[in-house]
Amino acid sequence: MKHSLITALFCFFFLAGCSVLKIHPPLKDEFAMQRIPSCRYPEFSDDMVCDGLEHGILQSISYLKRLPPSRQFKFGKDSFNAAHMIKSMEHFLNFIRTRPSKDEFNKFIKSNYLVYKSIGGRNGHILFTGYYEPVLQGSLEQNAEYKFPIYERPCDLTTVDLSLFIPALNNKRIIGRYTGLTVVPYFERDEIEYKAALKDKAEKIAWIKDQVDLFFLQIQGSGKICFDNGKTINVHYDITNGHPYRSIGKLLIEEGKIERSEMSMQKIRAYLREHPEEAKTILNFNPSYVFFKIEEDGPLGCIGVKLTPGRSIALDRRIFPLSALAFIEAEKPLINGDGKIHNWITFSRFVLNHDTGGAIRGPGRADLFWGNGPYAKIAAGHMQHKGNLYFLVLDFDKKR
Repeated sequence: MKHSLITALFCFFFLAGCSVLKIHPPLKDEFAMQRIPSCRYPEFSDDMVCDGLEHGILQSISYLKRLPPSRQFKFGKDSFNAAHMIKSMEHFLNFIRTRPSKDEFNKFIKSNYLVYKSIGGRNGHILFTGYYEPVLQGSLEQNAEYKFPIYERPCDLTTVDLSLFIPALNNKRIIGRYTGLTVVPYFERDEIEYKAALKDKAEKIAWIKDQVDLFFLQIQGSGKICFDNGKTINVHYDITNGHPYRSIGKLLIEEGKIERSEMSMQKIRAYLREHPEEAKTILNFNPSYVFFKIEEDGPLGCIGVKLTPGRSIALDRRIFPLSALAFIEAEKPLINGDGKIHNWITFSRFVLNHDTGGAIRGPGRADLFWGNGPYAKIAAGHMQHKGNLYFLVLDFDKKR
């Protein structure tokens, strides 16, 4: 059986698996960001006046304390262990508790911290997008109003660590179904939603009213489901079906249905609402499907800590140090009384690297978590702006 499984994996990966897993040479950690001299430090100012920053830092510290003290974190060509990361966080936390002025902040950082800048994308900038926590009405039973299920991980879904068979494929895995003789790709979105592929294979966590809401819940990765009895549950990303994410926003742009300059989550929702006959084809363009689990608290990032609204960001975990303290310069929307965006303004703030995402790849992408509520939904749905990303860590010579 072992020989047949290895043969099946070879055929699946090299013949059928091209659409499931594409191998690209990863960007080496030391090239993702570069240490900059203090004369090139940005002006450190925070538009949230430290609100939530203490919570975010404490979440990072809780993660770091679960790791061996010797665990290494790469900052460009430099490396720092978990024990040093904790000291760096605690030193910064103690300082912000004094509620320093902007000048004091900049002097403190220049005297105590090393700063690394992401090399960004092709133009040297970071493309910032946003995500948020949807809050949806749900039911524990299917009925005429609540028709669309939120699924748990199916019992026949399996993962295979390819490095066990081909050492060069370190950190590469495939997701599929083991049929008893071979591993085959898991069901796509169309098969799951329209062909009952999960019948007797996956439990339903809850039922919601709208298929588009379910689609965007999967894009966001977590959310709250509220029931008529007053109970609320937190649903969180567990695993996908293994198929690559394909952007329906890009599809709608390419087909001339939404102008690139107008693209947003809200615009996609409006188009699907106005063209229900196209919804099935458009949504199925993305074969990726997310399965959820219930958490006591949430939303949680990929390092298992609660995300902090406005302070947690999602980055490529392969090249940026998880939990690390960062500083961003980007743009945020101003909303008028009608809930419309009337302007975008530049802002800067300290954030923590708490999360990752399927579409967040390379040194030129970052996703800012906005929280939940009307403003968060608007900001997350429209944010597509260039900016800068820096990381801070306590200088070795400044250990406390």
